[in-house]
Amino acid sequence: MTETTVPMPRYEEIRRINVTLRRPGVAPGYLFMSPQSILEPAAPHGPQIADDQGRVVWFRPVPEGQYATNVRVQEYQGNPVLTWWQGEATRTGAGTGTCYIADASYRVIAEFRMGGGMPVDLHELLLTERGTALVVGYHPKPHDLTPIGGRADGTILDSVIEEIDVATGEVLLHWSGAEHIPLNESDLPIQLAGDGPWDHLHVNGIGVDDDENLVVTARSSQAVYKLDRRTGEVLWKLGSGASTFVLGVGARLNWPHDAQPVGGGVHRVFDNGANIGMEGYESRVVWLRADTGTGVATHVKEITHPEHLSSSVEGNAEGLPNGNTLVGWGRAGRISEFSPGGELLFDATTPEGPGWTTYRVFRQEWHGRPATPPEAVVDGELVRAVWNGATGVVRWRLLAGPAEESLQEAEVVDWDGFDTAIKLPGALGAGLVKVEALDAAGRTIDASPAVPVGR
Repeated sequence: MTETTVPMPRYEEIRRINVTLRRPGVAPGYLFMSPQSILEPAAPHGPQIADDQGRVVWFRPVPEGQYATNVRVQEYQGNPVLTWWQGEATRTGAGTGTCYIADASYRVIAEFRMGGGMPVDLHELLLTERGTALVVGYHPKPHDLTPIGGRADGTILDSVIEEIDVATGEVLLHWSGAEHIPLNESDLPIQLAGDGPWDHLHVNGIGVDDDENLVVTARSSQAVYKLDRRTGEVLWKLGSGASTFVLGVGARLNWPHDAQPVGGGVHRVFDNGANIGMEGYESRVVWLRADTGTGVATHVKEITHPEHLSSSVEGNAEGLPNGNTLVGWGRAGRISEFSPGGELLFDATTPEGPGWTTYRVFRQEWHGRPATPPEAVVDGELVRAVWNGATGVVRWRLLAGPAEESLQEAEVVDWDGFDTAIKLPGALGAGLVKVEALDAAGRTIDASPAVPVGR
């Protein structure tokens, strides 16, 4: 596999979240995200792991003009892995890129696209127990749009879903939204397409239900669809003007993202409540029960932010093992965690600057150990203890001395991100320094080579 090597930015240049609230009861684990701004393409971008203080545990820079999404821990071939999408994005919300899978040492062990080498869209990358990946692609196709007031020689952005065998690249399912969902079910006005392609579905989320069939979120039709995983047949529609279900009070969806089945016919949805140009309507996370027996969709519960956030694009919600719910508020620029009773336990803002958001955010446990040892980088009056991606490091020990065999402890400091600054001791003479990574019990996890102070 070929990977593009991108120079690592200085730690201070990496855009980080700002944590404003952390109360007892927050679930364990790191935050997995990809802060990004299409308005600042030259700024460092890439997948990122951070702790609850916003300190960066791991960062992987991508080439200028590229972005990353869907950074999270999944399982592949029986092992926990890190996955993300990487590629180019447009202002219309589409992406063209590649999916990556990395092991616990951050070595990329698989990368793939859609069938025929077609690029993958940024919106979904879901690994399954079958060793497959569920992904989305937005494919421009000529289409007669006169039935909905468009041009006869129009173009549609077809939301395509594929299930791909990661090991072999075989396409096991190819589903075309244009073939299965009539054009007139879209709620996106054709006039908004202008001279460009019309995005009639804008699929932005896939989940696997407890019967192994697929649950798909489509923003432009304001609906959730259930698909037969084998045939692609639409089994039901929740929301939209063509809903299979009668919608109970509070069950209507407005420009949603990320519907995920949680069992018993209940689905958790990030309901934006707003679209571009409609900012101000409150976003929520809502749980809806789709009862195929009664034909009614009912509101189970919902979460809103105390500040009544409105997110016109992006967003997701994750159910955590302790019953909490983590919410990425998309364009609203917030990351929050709520207790099972709806109490706000954690809150953070995305990086300052024009357009900075993170499409999704996840909280998960992860044990990463880079394949290379730590580095001691002498930087003026500082030594930087650098170990990108190492988890479990609580403190750094700085050793100094005139020769490697006579190095002695000079300082111990708390870990402060994968690049932790330590002040050089005053009287070293002409010497060497090295750093040791310590765990919570003070044991050495690994150590850097000794390097000359150079002063």
